[in-house]
Amino acid sequence: MTHRVAIVGAGPSGFYAADGLLRGQPDLHIDVIDRLPTPYGLVRAGVAPDHQGTKAVARQFDRLLAQPDLRFAGNIEVGRDVSWEDLVEHYDAVIVATGMVVDRTLGIPGEDLPHVWGSWRFVAWLNGHPDFRDGPDLSKVKSVAVIGNGNVALDVARLLAKTPDEMAKSDIVAEAGAAIAAAPIADIHVIGRRGAEHASFTNNELGEMGRLARAVSVADPSVFDAVAPASDPTPEKLRKTKNIETLRGFAAHKPGDKPVTVHFRFHAAPTAIRAAEVEFSTSVLAADLVVTCIGYTGEAYPKGEGIFPVGWARRGPSGTIPTNRADSHAVAQQVIAFLKERDPKSGTDVLPLAVDAAGWHRIDKAEVAAGAAQGRPRVKLTAWQALLDVAQGD
Repeated sequence: MTHRVAIVGAGPSGFYAADGLLRGQPDLHIDVIDRLPTPYGLVRAGVAPDHQGTKAVARQFDRLLAQPDLRFAGNIEVGRDVSWEDLVEHYDAVIVATGMVVDRTLGIPGEDLPHVWGSWRFVAWLNGHPDFRDGPDLSKVKSVAVIGNGNVALDVARLLAKTPDEMAKSDIVAEAGAAIAAAPIADIHVIGRRGAEHASFTNNELGEMGRLARAVSVADPSVFDAVAPASDPTPEKLRKTKNIETLRGFAAHKPGDKPVTVHFRFHAAPTAIRAAEVEFSTSVLAADLVVTCIGYTGEAYPKGEGIFPVGWARRGPSGTIPTNRADSHAVAQQVIAFLKERDPKSGTDVLPLAVDAAGWHRIDKAEVAAGAAQGRPRVKLTAWQALLDVAQGD
């Protein structure tokens, strides 16, 4: 009899954990469970649709799905279709890889207005997540406030600023792409409450903002006073110094040189949001759409013996997709050590009928074929029933 491990969450940290388990103990049986009928989590629904190089990591996970002792169980929601208690009782170990997909709130008046969107919901709409098929009304949006100073804020600003030609090789859903192309957007404001020296942009992503076809990036004069903190480790100091250099280059640009201007604003903490504006302590900014990019929280999961959180569920929403590999492999080693001290359980298979790897491959094949006809990576199925119908087809 072999040990059985349940991994709840089929995103990068879940697949990297499976990889670590199979490398360390190849005779394990692993079930990777996800509430969606599609695997890959953040790679499919959270990575910006124009960053196809980042999404290519899914090929590694495809190879794992081919392993005989790894089973994908999609369209199974823990708490609805199977309980946490059942998983703990019938599996020898449970790895929690559910990530964090709840937008953090600002805690200010007005953030519940309909034109205020969290970044997870917004990017999930662009990526065709079946829970977020309806996006914001962009038909009258001229000015956008993007609140946050990380790469997700850059993703939102960049995707709103790009032309249809720049997005032609992406897998953005057609409805979202058309809405952005038709929107009368003229100004996008990327807003940070602290100075440029504290922004967490990576150099490459910030540099992209200076190479947009229809948008010019500008920065407020405070960037000339910004200095990377001397106490930072050398890699961080180098990253921040490069960012400041890039932002100073933006500051030399003129607003209006292109149809869209992306404004980098620092030292600006929002205090309230109203119907068409964001209020700061010393100013008011016109904004027809507000997208908050200030991080995520997650849903609760049980704690106890035999339960091992991994990835964002364990350490919070930090790091990149490659960061999860080392973290997940380390947790996999903990699981293997835990299992060595215990005999395998003789628990029954408690999972209901699921979308398996073959069902996912039917979805994948249909999407890629539809994309090939349009010269795109894929055209995603975005409706739950459509996904299930294709998955269950012959």
